[in-house]
Amino acid sequence: MPEEKGAPPQVQVKSLDDYLEVMSKAVFQSGMSWQVVNAKWPDTNEAFHGFEIGRVAALTEEELEELAHDTRVIRNRRKLAAIVYNAQRIIELDAEYGCFIDYLRSHGDFYDVVKDLKKQFKFLGDTGCYFFLYVIGEPVPPHDEWMRVKEGTSRRR
Repeated sequence: MPEEKGAPPQVQVKSLDDYLEVMSKAVFQSGMSWQVVNAKWPDTNEAFHGFEIGRVAALTEEELEELAHDTRVIRNRRKLAAIVYNAQRIIELDAEYGCFIDYLRSHGDFYDVVKDLKKQFKFLGDTGCYFFLYVIGEPVPPHDEWMRVKEGTSRRR
C-alpha cells in the first residue's frame, strides 16, 4: 500500500484514543466516499471530543441523538452508535489482554486478525480492517495481493 498513490498516512499510536480515531474513520468510510469523510474529519474529531476513548464510550443515548442531528458529522445513527460500542470494546479488550496491541497480535496472521476484528467490532468490514491495520502500522499484505484474495473469497461465498 505505501507505494500506491493515495495511501493513507500511518500514525504513531500513543493511546487507545488513536486506535479509536483510526477505527472510527474506517467505520465512517464504510459505504461512503473517502473524500466526504476526509473533508468532514476535522469537525468529526471535534464533535467526538478528539476521540477521547473514555468520553466516547460514555456517550449517552441523548448525546448520540444530538450527534445524529449535528451537521459536522456523517449523521448515520447506526454508525454513530457503532463508534460508542467500538470504544467500549477497545477498552474491554485492552483490559482483557493487558494492552490493545496484545489483543491485535494474539491472532495467527493478518486474515485471522481481520476475522476477529469483524466479529468484535461494528461496521468494520474487510476494507475497514485493512485500512485500520495499515494506518496503525500493523503488518498487512501488499494491497494488490490482498485485493486478489478478497475478490477470490467473495466469489466463493
